[in-house]
Amino acid sequence: MTIIQTIIDFILHIDEHLVEIIKNFGGWSYGIVFLIVFVETGLVIFPFLPGDSLLFASGALAAMGAFNIVFLFIIFLLAAVFGDTVNYHIGRKVGTTISHGSFMGRVINQDKMMKAEAFFNKHGGKTILIARFMPFIRTFVPFIAGASRMNYRYFLIYNVVGAAFWVGICTILGYFFGNIPIVKDNFSTVLLAIIFISVLPAIIGMIQGQLKKA
Repeated sequence: MTIIQTIIDFILHIDEHLVEIIKNFGGWSYGIVFLIVFVETGLVIFPFLPGDSLLFASGALAAMGAFNIVFLFIIFLLAAVFGDTVNYHIGRKVGTTISHGSFMGRVINQDKMMKAEAFFNKHGGKTILIARFMPFIRTFVPFIAGASRMNYRYFLIYNVVGAAFWVGICTILGYFFGNIPIVKDNFSTVLLAIIFISVLPAIIGMIQGQLKKA
């Protein structure tokens, strides 16, 4: 199984994998889910890690008593805020020096980066909040914000507010709806629907952009 297949399997069966993690690591599971969210939001070369689906599945398991929902919210909130903060400072430090031929230029998805940059230029500071609900783009936006020298205090406000909304909505939805029989029996389909809804704004934006060019 390739790395990509492993990641896809982890995302589509994240509830099963989380159960295994909890069984094997107990209380350390909080640290593991913290790291996943921190890396997904904080390191621009890992935008493919699960975000929305991880929050939703963790919320569903919290409803079953596997996690404490309040502690889970705090853990995810800290991971999201710290992740974007690190990503911002990395972008501020090296964002303007990356070339296509460099190591970072090769590992960063340039197409996704350009789309995130266009989205950022169009929506400004509120992009930090909106992008929280958009896979891939949410990983690139704080990096671009740092590279463009966005005021850090201004960035931090959107960072914290966006993280609170993202974590709160996704985990609470999982907590209250993740264990409804029809949802639980079709968990993979639900996660795919969550991912699709998350990227829908970006798809609509792309279509609108193409229509304007036509």
